[in-house]
Amino acid sequence: MGAIVGELRVLEVKQSVFAENDRRADALRERLKNEGLYLLNLMSSPGSGKTTTLARTIVALQGRLSIGVMEADIDSDVDARAMSELGVRTIQLHTGGMCHLDADMCAQGLEGLESDGLDLAILENIGNLVCPAEFDTGAVRNAMILSVPEGDDKPLKYPLMFEVSDVVLINKIDVLPYFDFDLERCRERILMRNPSARIFPICAKTGEGIEPWAAWLEAEVRAWQGKELQR
Repeated sequence: MGAIVGELRVLEVKQSVFAENDRRADALRERLKNEGLYLLNLMSSPGSGKTTTLARTIVALQGRLSIGVMEADIDSDVDARAMSELGVRTIQLHTGGMCHLDADMCAQGLEGLESDGLDLAILENIGNLVCPAEFDTGAVRNAMILSVPEGDDKPLKYPLMFEVSDVVLINKIDVLPYFDFDLERCRERILMRNPSARIFPICAKTGEGIEPWAAWLEAEVRAWQGKELQR
């Protein structure tokens, strides 16, 4: 509904767009539940190690889950090529200059990915701590990567990103001695924004901490599918 100011009707377009996208996102999640497909939305700023973390995660889950990847970028296929070399089903999503993906874009991506038979689809979202956080993609969970060189104050500067992220991967912990980054202070700030967030300190370069994160994700997928995790 538009508000009337004087004789003019003012429509809050942004609010309307978000509301419609939320409806489409809920419909997509319901469809994914029926199909037994788990969609993870992975977000971060540029340079956080998102693609390296994704590659490590895929390697850790090989033989445990059938995985597909949607690589979103403004105009590039570098990351998609890196994923396809791992032997996973991959599709590149070009946003045409847009800095986010919404539910309709994800639905189109899953169709192009030919997601039949997959357990897990991972969307590597645009590198940005603002726009991607605003749009519900229809994912089951949101995960984001915060790298040590970015600083432990990011939860204070980009609150929405941390509020919507179910999981925070603190990457590049191998360089903690060289940066003014307090891991416990960062953890407190994340939980201040989202008390239920799961936090995994990792190093994508060395693989440290990847297995606990991969195990959590595998359990999530099996629970979504209504299956018990077999060990």
